[in-house]
Amino acid sequence: MIVFMSAFWFGLLTAISPCPLASNIAAVSFLSKNVENPKRVLWSGIAYTVGRMFTYAIVGAVIITSLVSIPLAANFLQKYMGRILGPLLFFIGLFLLDIIKFKGLNVSVSQEKQHSLAKGGLKGAFALGVVFALSFCPISAALFFGSLIPLALSHKAGIVLPFFYGLGTAIPVVFFAVAIAWGVKSFSKWFQWINKVQAYAKKITGIIFILAGAYYIWIYILSPIF
Repeated sequence: MIVFMSAFWFGLLTAISPCPLASNIAAVSFLSKNVENPKRVLWSGIAYTVGRMFTYAIVGAVIITSLVSIPLAANFLQKYMGRILGPLLFFIGLFLLDIIKFKGLNVSVSQEKQHSLAKGGLKGAFALGVVFALSFCPISAALFFGSLIPLALSHKAGIVLPFFYGLGTAIPVVFFAVAIAWGVKSFSKWFQWINKVQAYAKKITGIIFILAGAYYIWIYILSPIF
């Protein structure tokens, strides 16, 4: 249960981080401009969310299945996962605390393409969610590739963890879709509140990662030496 909640938490932390959160609000707001019916706005937001969840689940499943299905890679991970996980968690923790920084992957989407997808109804909203999910910001890249994938590789039910990650990313998006459908015009107060929550959540998660990484480093790397 803890491992599934961890995957969900990584997704939620990704969704409320400034870069993904801003893109999610922009996408849902953009979709709402092309739909007059509030219910259609809500369904467009849900379709966009499902697109993101679907993408994370598929990308994660492909990576996990590929690594596990290759005997050499599977044996390597089984033997050295503990040694790899320690420094990786420590590194991600430093990143979450903004001690170190790196650039994430980026898939740019032109305004014309966004407009075209938004006019495509539920299918277009779904496709927009897929494209935006592939636009990894540094925080989402760190949590997805650096935390979720190693966690999934070390767990028997790891193949389903990307789905829980995607579910975590969906909660804030659905929230904003519902807000727009209800006619809420201003997101400034909510956005500021979520930014404050995100800042504390990221720091707490970063500290936990550093402590967990230090533990793994001691158990799997330093302890055998001494």
